[in-house]
Amino acid sequence: MTKVYDIATLPGDGIGEEVLREGLKVLSAAEEIFGFRSKQEALPYGAEHFLKTGETMPDAAFDRIRDMQAVLLGAIGDPRIEVGKLEFAIIAGLRFKLDLYVNLRPIKLLHESLCPLKDKGPEQVDMVICRENTEDAYAGIYGFLKKDSPDEVANQAMIYTRKGTERIIRYAFELAKKRGPKPGADAPQVTLIDKANAVRAQDLWTRTFAEVAAEYPEIKTDHAYIDAACMWMVKNPEWFDVAVTPNLFGDIITDLGAMVQGGMGIAASGNIHPGQVSMFEPIHGSAPKYRGLNKANPLATIMAVAMMLDHLGETEAATRIETAIAGLIQEGRIKSLQAGAHRTDELGDMVCEALRV
Repeated sequence: MTKVYDIATLPGDGIGEEVLREGLKVLSAAEEIFGFRSKQEALPYGAEHFLKTGETMPDAAFDRIRDMQAVLLGAIGDPRIEVGKLEFAIIAGLRFKLDLYVNLRPIKLLHESLCPLKDKGPEQVDMVICRENTEDAYAGIYGFLKKDSPDEVANQAMIYTRKGTERIIRYAFELAKKRGPKPGADAPQVTLIDKANAVRAQDLWTRTFAEVAAEYPEIKTDHAYIDAACMWMVKNPEWFDVAVTPNLFGDIITDLGAMVQGGMGIAASGNIHPGQVSMFEPIHGSAPKYRGLNKANPLATIMAVAMMLDHLGETEAATRIETAIAGLIQEGRIKSLQAGAHRTDELGDMVCEALRV
């Protein structure tokens, strides 16, 4: 019996509709080749909807999504609307209301020509960052005192719970176990990235990491403070295998990692609750200046489709999509990841063609 997956699509703003269209084109090709189907429901939420209705994303939409298996997001953000308003209501809304506690960010270099680092190739850049996705400074606990005066005070709380910390750390160890050792290594490794020497609340991470690690004696562990981790990401990216980190630091280091793998045009992420509906997206912004020009690079969205399929259990299809993109880059058929180097629809067609070979 053919498997059918219920998927919500959320184009959002700017180039979102164009890159999502190409992602769905590749999804359709994968369905034909691998014998599964998706039942897609388009959601209108984003800048245009907000400007017309004053509505960001209603509770009814979140309730509907809970009954589905995945969400595929294009991009959110529009300069006509207050900074953060849509992002917090829609992206953070999905993360918090659906309890998507894992922000999974693979950092994998597909070809040495994409890496800005000297003498680094695919064998040195192959890691996964597990970013906690529902706590820390993004929990929404903030305020202002004497706003718009010379004596204004602003505060924002970093919140960590034992439950939230343990479940993301445990996810990282399970992922390392599943991935197995990197080539040349004798065991998988999980690295804790924090700043517990200065942000003392993160001692909770230190203690929890040690306790969970004791349950996985077959997995090596390491530790780096966030400033040192950023340095090592540039100097010796091969040092990383699986890393786990609080929300704020994960936001920073994964964008650094995206540049090491070739830039925002190839980087995707998953917002995951294992066994439940999860959301997948490219990590780039909405790039309003490219809207409607057929210049945006959709590869990050297509990689997000691959992540979504892996989450749904269609691992062969997911691997084939990644392999198809890697092959196009390695053969020189994809000349650049920069916007305008290829037409948006051209790149989607190229990946579909490579899949069918």
